[in-house]
Formats: sequence, C-alpha cells, structure tokens
Amino acid sequence: MNKLFTFFILCFVGTSVNAQTATPITQAFGKINKEDMETTSCDFEKDANAEVLFDKGSVYFTPQYELVLDRHVRIKIFNEKGKDEANIRIMYYGGNRSEYVSNVQAETINLNNGAIEMTKVDKKQIYTQKVDKIRNELVFSFPDVKPGSVIEYKYSVTTHAWNFPDWYFQARIPTRYSEISSSIPSILSYKNLVMVNQPYAKNTDEIKALANVPSVNEEPYMSSRKDNSERILYELQAVTAPGVYATFSDTWLKVGQELCDYQDFGGQIKRKLTGEDDIINKARALSSVAEKAAYIFDEVKRTMKWDGLDEFYTNDGTSEAWNKKTGNSTEINLMVNHLLQKTGVTSYPMLVSTRKNGKINPAYPNSYQFNRTVVYIPVDSVNYYILDATNKYNVYNQLPGELLNGFGFFIDKDHERYELKFLQNTQPVRQVVLINAEIKADGKLTGTAQLNSFGYHRLNALQRYNTDGEQKFIEYLRDNDNNLKISGIKFGNMEVDTLPLTQTVDFNQSLTGSDENYIYFTANLFTSLRSNPFLSEKRLTDIDFGYRNNYSINGVYKLPAGYKIDAMPKSVNMSMPDNSITFRRIVAEQNGMIVVRYAINYQKSVYFKENYGELHEFFKKMYEMLNEQIVLKKS
Repeated sequence: MNKLFTFFILCFVGTSVNAQTATPITQAFGKINKEDMETTSCDFEKDANAEVLFDKGSVYFTPQYELVLDRHVRIKIFNEKGKDEANIRIMYYGGNRSEYVSNVQAETINLNNGAIEMTKVDKKQIYTQKVDKIRNELVFSFPDVKPGSVIEYKYSVTTHAWNFPDWYFQARIPTRYSEISSSIPSILSYKNLVMVNQPYAKNTDEIKALANVPSVNEEPYMSSRKDNSERILYELQAVTAPGVYATFSDTWLKVGQELCDYQDFGGQIKRKLTGEDDIINKARALSSVAEKAAYIFDEVKRTMKWDGLDEFYTNDGTSEAWNKKTGNSTEINLMVNHLLQKTGVTSYPMLVSTRKNGKINPAYPNSYQFNRTVVYIPVDSVNYYILDATNKYNVYNQLPGELLNGFGFFIDKDHERYELKFLQNTQPVRQVVLINAEIKADGKLTGTAQLNSFGYHRLNALQRYNTDGEQKFIEYLRDNDNNLKISGIKFGNMEVDTLPLTQTVDFNQSLTGSDENYIYFTANLFTSLRSNPFLSEKRLTDIDFGYRNNYSINGVYKLPAGYKIDAMPKSVNMSMPDNSITFRRIVAEQNGMIVVRYAINYQKSVYFKENYGELHEFFKKMYEMLNEQIVLKKS
C-alpha cells in the first residue's frame, strides 16, 4: 500500500510542494531566555511540578509526498516530582518501516552561578526499544536534571501522507504554548476533527496554537486523558489529480474492508489451532449458545496468558501464539472467535478501544483508534455477548467493564457487514450489605456484616482479593478507619459466576467521641461510600461511572442496657433534579433495636461536566446523610 500510494502521487502530479513556515514565537534549539531559567513556577498553574514551555510541530511533504513532522519540545522542571518528565519515550511505527525517526537532539540546560550551561544527551544513550513487530519506541533520559533545569529535545518523523499526526495541545502537565503548523499540497484533502474549547493564540489555515493550556488532571470517574484533552485529529479524505479522484478510509465500510485484507488481522480470523478438534467436539456436544460460549471462553482463558500488549493486529499470529500459550489481546480473542465459529456459534471479531486508550469517535473512521479485538455474539435483536479472554476474571455474559460506554466495530467478512455498536450495560449492578451488630455500654460496636457483590462488584472484589491478598483486602474493607477491626472473613461462591460473591466479616469498632454519658456512631460501614469523590467545586471532565449502581445497605443495631436514643437521623427521600439518582434513608427503633436502611439507585452512568453543579450538590447532601451520627444517652 505504501509503494502504491507514492507511485499514484508521482504518476499524476509533476510538481513538488515547498514547506511553508510561520514566524515562530518559540526559540531555536539551544537558545533560551534567562527568565525561563529563573522561573520557579507555572504562571497559570502554581502547583505544577513541571511545565511545557513550548511544544512546536511542523508538518511538510517531500517531493515524493512523504509526510515529515519536525517536533521541538522544551520543558521546565520545578521540583523533584517534576524530574519524571526527563524520561522520554517516543512511539512510532518502525517495525514495519512505515515510519522512521531521525535528527534526534536532546539536552539539559542548567543555570550555574548565573551562567547557562548545556549538557547534551549522549547519542549512545538514545536507543530503540521494540514494542511489537510494528511499534517501536525511541527511549532516552536526560542527565544532570534537578529542580530548576530545562530539558529540550527535537526529532523528525517521516511517515506516509495518510498518517497525518494528531496534535494534542494538552498534556499531563501545563503547557505554556503549543503549536502545529502544516503545509499541505493542494492534491491532498484532510478532514479535521477539532476538540478545542479555549481561544486560539494563533488560528490560520496553516497554524493552530494555544497558550496557557492547563494540565489534564485525573478526576474521579473520568475517562482517559485523550478523551478530555484539547486536540485536533486529522484524516486523509482524498487525493485529487488531473483526471483522478481517489478516496481513502473515510467510511467505516472501507475500514472494515481494509482490515479484512490485512494479513495481521483478516488473514488470522480462520487460522487452525493445534489440537482444536478436541475443544470443538466437546463444545458441539453442549446444547445452547450460552454453554458453548462459556466453555470455549473458559478454555482459552485457562490456556492462554495475555502478554499485556493491546493492538488491533496480531504479533506472532494466532497459531504461533496458541502454541506458545502467550499472545496479545487480538490473538487471544481471535482464537475464541475461531473456535466459536467452528462449533456453529454465530460470532464476529469486534475491534474496541479500552477506557485508558480513549473512546472511539464515530466521525473519524480509521483502524488506529482501536487497540484491542474482542468477540461479539448477537443473541437476538437486542441482547448480545462481548467476550474478552485477556482478563481471567471476565465472564462470558458480562460486558468487560473497561469497554463500557464506548463503541465496538464488528467485522462480518462473509457478508461484507462492518458496523459500529455502542456498548453499554443497561441493568443496575447490585451491592447488598447486611449488618447485625450490638452496641456495648463501653463504647464498642461488635457484629457481623455480609456483603453480597453482584456483576462488576463481584469481579472487582475477586480481582482485588486475588491480586492484593487477604490482608490488603481487609484494609480495603476497613476504608482507612483505624477504629474498625476485622477479626475474620469468609468468602462464598468464589467459583460460581452465576451467584453473587459473599463476604462474611466479623468485626468490632471503637466508637470515638463516646464518653460515660453518650455514645456516637454511624451506620455507614462496609459500603465503599464513606468518602465523597466529588468534593471539588469545579469539574473539567465528564463523569463516566461505567455502569448503573444499585446499593442496598441494611443494618440492625442492638442498644446497650441503660441507654436510650438521644438523636436519630430522620427518614428521607432525595433525588437528582432529573431523577437519575435517588437516595432513600429509613431509620427506626424497634424493640430495643435501631434499624437503618439505605437505598441508592442510579438510572444512568454518564454525566456531562456541564451538569456537574447538580451532581456535586446531590452528592454533598447524600454523603452528609450517609455519615450522619446516631446519638445514644445514658438513662
């Protein structure tokens, strides 16, 4: 494809294009103002550990219509934590020679007794690291970096015209100035997808720039940084020459067709696996699609180890990966799809993007948005299964949590169907807490709690327990409460996917603040709802819970002899203005017992940042009610 594209261009166009340059407001490599050396903080984000002074990219085309990106980055280090920015990794598609990096320069700049000193990175310390057979990373670290240092590097990437680099103005640290300039031949037509909210510092046909761009900080329940960054995406739409007009992957149909022709994806869909007949025959003996899906899914999970790599293509190929029992995400899930199809189950490979990688933009058709392949099984016109065997805790009949509220692109090669499907879990996911406890006259609370975790709550608890171990899991249940002690924990239904995971906990708690006349306690225990995640007054990103939560918390507390209730929270119902979240609290005294019930129901899982004010206020009130104290007085 690479050679054909270049040949096509040269055949129909006889003129070359000269790169255009704009008057820079940045500085040349090795030239720096003393003011930048002396600055100690970012003007517009005072607590930043480091700041991008400028990030400048310039795109031009060679006479052979290769695309070249020249990039120059300069970063100021403010403190010890900022030194992490001195470790650079530049990813590019070098394994298949689709791209190559050249003209690499890097140096550390320090101020020593008022004089500017520059220490170049030794070229022997700049090396290439293989990620997979297509991706490489250029890796290096800066020497002599300390608070006050400035580091800068520049490089060139040569690639193909259809691979115009996306430009992210925003980073994990603040950026004082970011600019992308381009000189595009008239024969090439690109579509720009612009996600920019703040005013441009420069805005012409050839130059786009932003100044004083804040960092993209992690906020509770945000999706990826990529989803929430100021950016411009580019896509080649067409090549126009005298008498010729050619379009490229400007539709999802074309993306699907190209993937099916791609040897590292389409060529792997039906590859035979060593010893597959035994698995296939056992699966065929099962009666239902669900049983076959569960069996094959578990067989592949048991057999294969995920190597941690996410790609939309295969690395070794499915047959070789099966023999090695190790593979990337696409290899493992193409195996699942192949075995399912061999048993007669209607299934398709589906390309997806994980939560960390960012959401698929339907208006931007290309395969490079995806980073994983899973398996799509349509059950009927409404229901379907999504199988991802990379995570040992996934189950066949539950959508993988890191794919929720994003698009998947399924490939039906035989019928030329290539369609996007929005992946969501519409059913509420339950967490039930049952507490039976006794309040002692000496200010102690002792009892038993049973936690019943369904769906994603079950998966999350199992994964946490098996990864961290029992002691750390107990610390998680205690939720930083030093007065809460757990003396024993028992698990039930750990091996049965269809039943909730039960956790039976024996506990005791010292009720702080209690004295000889009063006892104070709250009934909000073992709920994961102790601390409000939305304390900030402002929100910069959308909120994505992933799925609808349904919490049911029930507690029965026996009163100590000689005490009576002095203050008890009132029963209350509360909801969001659009009724998308409801909160109910019932508190009552019955036969020397205090009975407390909380019910929290979510009707949707995504909230836009524009509506954060309502959500912030609701959560503030809800957590106040969850943590409101009950007061007992000695009679």
